[in-house]
This record gives sequence, structure tokens and C-alpha cells, in this order.
Amino acid sequence: MLFERASAPYRAAGKFAFHFARGKLRGDPAFLALLQQGWLAHSRRVLDLGCGQGLLFAWLLAARDCHDAGEWPAGWPPPPRFESLVGIERMGADTRRAREAVGDAARFVEGDLREVALGTADAVVMLDVLHYLEPQAQVDLLARVRAALLPGGVFLLRVGDAAGGIGFRVSQWVDRLVLAVRGHRAPRLHWRSAREWQMVLASQGFRSEAHPLSQGTPFANVLLVARAT
Repeated sequence: MLFERASAPYRAAGKFAFHFARGKLRGDPAFLALLQQGWLAHSRRVLDLGCGQGLLFAWLLAARDCHDAGEWPAGWPPPPRFESLVGIERMGADTRRAREAVGDAARFVEGDLREVALGTADAVVMLDVLHYLEPQAQVDLLARVRAALLPGGVFLLRVGDAAGGIGFRVSQWVDRLVLAVRGHRAPRLHWRSAREWQMVLASQGFRSEAHPLSQGTPFANVLLVARAT
């Protein structure tokens, strides 16, 4: 089973890492959507910005193994085959957990997204990260993502929609709660509406489509699927 394959490696990273992985992989609709919609189907070099403890890569590697074992759901596009998986994460504890769980199948870099070299990729993923940066830093990072993206590549950006009413307020509250539980000081957060996020993307050379991504949750999350113009 995909969920079990993806979460099992986190036993080696400790109880917190394991239970967090199970809760996140089971409850977050982004992971299933990435596979069912085939947004990464043709990607070979994937860069995950703000990768946390590496859940995305554990999920994608488990998907590959499930497919090879004949356990792939009928009707789903085949999972991608990767040449390079690179995650960047500021929190050292998360980076350590990612390395302990995923091992040599991916490379994890500890550092600040505003400073670390991004290299190149044909898929860049950033889930629930951009609002931690100040507005100008958001724009600067998007420009760097545009420069790092290879021709024909895709940028998958999940954001909270500040125009999302009560769902957005729930998102804000949960975001701060998770930071507190994980021992992180809550920074000032900088949100925008989904439309405003799309306008910022357009200013940096992207065209994007917005896909609601809160199914089964009380949040107001949107996945922006962006490609270079």
C-alpha cells in the first residue's frame, strides 16, 4: 500500500517523525493529487523548496516501488522516474530526519531559501512555504525559481488563499500551532489571495492555473501549477 510504503522509512527517524509522516501523508490531499493529476509525470530533476522532513520524496519513491510491484491503482498515470531529487530545508532537525528516512535516494541541503543556490530542475515544488518570507523576498525567490527551471518545466506552488474566508483563518491558526508544537518561533507571515499570488507569478515570467487543494480539510489552500511564459 502506497501510504504504508511512504511512511514506514520514518520509523528510523524517531517516533515524532514517524507519526508526523503518517498524519501528514494520510490527511494532506496534495500527495494524492500530485500522482493522480500527473503534474510530475515527465519530471526527472525535482527540487523541493522547504522540504521539511522529506515527505514528498518518500511519497514519490514509494509510488515508484508500488508501480514496480504491480500495486498501482488502475486509471492513474504512471509515477515519474527520477534522476535527481534535491530538497532544501532551513530547519536542521527536519533535514536530519529526512536523511535518516530517505537515505541516499535524495539529497537534502540545510540552508535558507533566500541564500542557497537552487541549481536547475525540470520541476520545482514549494508547498506551504512562501508566506514565511517577506513580500520582496517572495518576489526575489520566485525570480530565482524561474531562472532555475529548465525549458518545459513545471513549478508547483501551494499557497493559502487570503480571500478564502473562514478556511483561511483556520489555515492561519493551524500553521502557528504546528510551528509551536515543533518548537519553532512563529514569524510574521505574509499572505496574499490566490489571485494576487498569480499576479506575482506573472510578474516573474510564469503563467499559472489555480487548483483548489483543500479536499477533506477545513483549509483554504490552492495549488498553482505554473510554467514559464
